[in-house]
Amino acid sequence: MSEVGKGVWAMVAACAIWGLSPLFYALLSHVPPVEVLAHRTVWSLVTFGAVLAVQRRLRDLPRALDTPRKAGLVAAAAAMISVNWLLFIFAVGAGRTVEASLGYYIYPLVAVAIGALVLGEAMRPLQWMAVALAGLAVVLLTWGLGAAPWISLVLAATFGVYGLIKRFVAAGPVVSVSAEVLVGLPLALGYIGWLFLSCASALSLSDWALLIASGPLTATPLILFSHAARRVAMATVGLIQYLNPSLQFIVAVTLLAETVTPWHAVALPIIWVALALYSWVSLRTVR
Repeated sequence: MSEVGKGVWAMVAACAIWGLSPLFYALLSHVPPVEVLAHRTVWSLVTFGAVLAVQRRLRDLPRALDTPRKAGLVAAAAAMISVNWLLFIFAVGAGRTVEASLGYYIYPLVAVAIGALVLGEAMRPLQWMAVALAGLAVVLLTWGLGAAPWISLVLAATFGVYGLIKRFVAAGPVVSVSAEVLVGLPLALGYIGWLFLSCASALSLSDWALLIASGPLTATPLILFSHAARRVAMATVGLIQYLNPSLQFIVAVTLLAETVTPWHAVALPIIWVALALYSWVSLRTVR
């Protein structure tokens, strides 16, 4: 198999893991989301540390934090991804995975808008049309549901800002994410310690097993993604990424028995059309 072929399959595997992850976090829906996040941070660092140790790259971790600017960027990225993780865990536990999938559908368009407004990147008319269609879908949902789809919007916004910050982080993906969870480690350990001392946690052995497994579940798709990003054109990576929210949506409706309102049924096709326009322009640009 060619290197490009390996990259494509790595990307498909990463998106499949992300897309099916609601099934995993649904098993922990009885555990408070903040507690799940704290354990995810700890066990992710353990997993990333093991990977870096095998690669003999542990020395790169302190270098990602050795200046105030680097530490500040990593801390900002850590804040964004922690909010993103926490909200996703909450959404699954609250039976709102459909809203979470909507957020990851909107994210590419949010990223394009951030690029244009913050970085001054040129946008073609069809890309502006795609962003406008996504905005129309959000307005329709807000009007029809009587409230803004805040889970979708915050997930898309935090991941978009996270991606913006990562543009200025010099370290590679595995090292930078390791640094991010390292920054969050004191808070995570402090919270877990407080729960233990106050007897406020009632985790079973199966809960502990699942929480420990959240580390490899977090690390594996990121490693696969970084493998794919070095071998596959970014337009292809962007198209395959839609597999993630698509699987989340299918899982939510078919396996988690979530309800799709008529307003979601109207908004989702509008967003799909917007993504089709965006993807078509991206492919033409690459060619």
